[in-house]
Amino acid sequence: MATFSQRNGRWQVKVVRKGFPTQYKSFATKAEGQVWARSVETAMDDGTWVDPASTTDITFGKLLERYRESVTPSKHSRRSEEYRIGKMMRQKIAEYSMRNLTTSVLADYRDQRLKGASNSSVCRELATISAVITHAQREWGLSMTNPAKLVKRPRLPPGRSRILKPTEIDRLMHELNAERHDLRSKWLVPLIKLALETAMRQGELLSLLWKHVDLEDRIAYLPMTKNGKDRHVPLSSAAIAILDRLERVEERVIPISQNVVLCAWPRACRRAGIEDFHFHDLRHMATTNLAKRLPNVIELASVTGHSNVQMLKRYYHVSARELAQKLG
Repeated sequence: MATFSQRNGRWQVKVVRKGFPTQYKSFATKAEGQVWARSVETAMDDGTWVDPASTTDITFGKLLERYRESVTPSKHSRRSEEYRIGKMMRQKIAEYSMRNLTTSVLADYRDQRLKGASNSSVCRELATISAVITHAQREWGLSMTNPAKLVKRPRLPPGRSRILKPTEIDRLMHELNAERHDLRSKWLVPLIKLALETAMRQGELLSLLWKHVDLEDRIAYLPMTKNGKDRHVPLSSAAIAILDRLERVEERVIPISQNVVLCAWPRACRRAGIEDFHFHDLRHMATTNLAKRLPNVIELASVTGHSNVQMLKRYYHVSARELAQKLG
């Protein structure tokens, strides 16, 4: 039962229930205390009550550690999240108890991180913080607020729009062909060509298996993609021609590691005189080219694997000249 007493102009409320620790809280009015008491008693009666004292004293670092051990391993992007959480666990923010982890603390953390990290990195960290707290609320039964939801995120930079000219592509292909003295690097040219034809990510191409390629129906099946879903990628006639010419030496279509690409790519770009061009920019180029053949946004997204139109817009780059020509 609940008892009420007035002291120093405030109402002190005590809730006593057999089998539960006694709960105390003070309020400005008796009515507020009555509402709180009824909610606590109801939660105790139906078995949903969680002792706030046992949750708010937990440090955020403990939550991060538990989340990394029990939730992160099941994610497709587990490596990057493990690294991100590990970095946050070494920050001062991990020492705060959940009682003291406020929006102002997180805002200070954001401002300090922005001095040495990009806006995108800080946004991902804040998103991870929010995900950890939300998971603790929903799955671990911890009673706490989520201050990360109220913290303003840094402005994300606009999507990259580095598009190679035809002459630059020719120079890059020539330099990649020069890498063929290394047997592993003979796969670089078909890798680039497939990336430009399919808009597939580097990781998707390097993990593509021959058993998931249907040359007759012109479909490549990706059982696991970045967003955690499978995808069927339609293949153009040019993509089929590239695949037909490939030697089948093992179960993977492109049997090289990501490290081979990481080493050969910057060398080829440097020798070709191409600056500020990433492998992932090929996906931007491919998406832009596909959009000319697939004006339907839904169809385009089903090919590229984007989960929403906003993300697709970051990859689709159309020039004002092309739009003017369409207007007539």
